[in-house]
Amino acid sequence: MASTRRARSDTARPRLPDARRRMIEGAIDSLRVHGASGTSVDRVLAATGAPRGSVYHHFPGGRTQLIADAVTTAGAVMSELIEHLTRSNTPAQALDQFATLWRHTLRESDFRAGCPVFAVAVETNDDAPELARAATEIFTRWHTALTGLLIGHDIPAARAGRLATLTVAAIEGAIALCRIQRSTEPLDDAVEELRAFYAGTD
Repeated sequence: MASTRRARSDTARPRLPDARRRMIEGAIDSLRVHGASGTSVDRVLAATGAPRGSVYHHFPGGRTQLIADAVTTAGAVMSELIEHLTRSNTPAQALDQFATLWRHTLRESDFRAGCPVFAVAVETNDDAPELARAATEIFTRWHTALTGLLIGHDIPAARAGRLATLTVAAIEGAIALCRIQRSTEPLDDAVEELRAFYAGTD
């Protein structure tokens, strides 16, 4: 999801060979801004300065593997953040903290950066089903964390699952609208309404 605080992102990412790490991070940045269809090996190489010869050494599957590894890496960082927030906060507090991070990311990127996982999920990837599978696994992990948090605050399991789905859909949709409108107002509105659904869980 999101760009998190740099320190958290760095510690959450696995240690990789330098060229491979640069290419994965470059692919994540490209996905956030250009989407999956706009993320090419040439674009990542130009942005990172990684040697062209390293592409098939580190990513034998070429562009598809590079994007899949980027989505998996970004998804792991975002999942760990969400799981951290859900372990130590009420639902409303976790929502507010996550939204604060996204407001910072949107403003810092001049409303160009979105969620790399969502970027892959919304595109048709019939020739690379592994990308859809990677996005599905990440969204499932987020849903599980949010459902567990809500159940832990006395919301019945069935409703907790529905609220978790609503939360992910609302936040991801709001981020897309923020980029279009160049304003954090859609995110602010989504958070305000979601808080009403969480009433009584603080």
